[in-house]
Amino acid sequence: MWDFSVTKRDVQPSFGRVPAPGQRVAKSWFTQHYGPVPRFHPGRWEFRVFGATAIPRKHVLTFKEFQKLPTSRLSGDIHCVTKWTWPNNNWGGVLVSTLLDIAPPAADVTHVMVWAEYGYSANLRISDVMSGQAIFATHNHGEQLSPEHGFPLRLVVPHLYGYKGPKWVRGIEYMVGDRRGFWEERGYHNLGEVRRERRYSYEEDPGEGPDF
Repeated sequence: MWDFSVTKRDVQPSFGRVPAPGQRVAKSWFTQHYGPVPRFHPGRWEFRVFGATAIPRKHVLTFKEFQKLPTSRLSGDIHCVTKWTWPNNNWGGVLVSTLLDIAPPAADVTHVMVWAEYGYSANLRISDVMSGQAIFATHNHGEQLSPEHGFPLRLVVPHLYGYKGPKWVRGIEYMVGDRRGFWEERGYHNLGEVRRERRYSYEEDPGEGPDF
């Protein structure tokens, strides 16, 4: 079983700060999602890694097998595209980069599509999920995620808006080109970068800046 015990020293309150351009600090952690909260059946749950894998086969993990993967922590805010931020989170789970090491993508992979319940999807650049920048979270501040917040697994990518981090994740697809996900097909920005305020595809691009 996972153990992400958190001490007071791990949590540094910072609710007075403005966390990112155009965002306001929320007073609570809202629950926003597409569709109803799915029922979790541990015996039927699977996590699939497929697409352009380095070894040409699908990788399928049961819930028990996923629980045995190496775990890590990641600190990061949640930034909603509707302009609220829930700051200063301590996430526990499996880094996406850890999964990339275990089931590596082919050399020419440039993007991934993360798939969740009800066919929800989010496309990301491979650079967005490498080097410890993203986590398949199971815990928040040492507490197991509630079903409303994405249990048993949600993707957290702190430098991108929340629509890039699906709840109830079921798999990751490696892609050699970009393909738009659920909200990206419906007018949300294809990159979703918080610091550049890339929220909607019809908005003027504020310009290039350093990647992070």
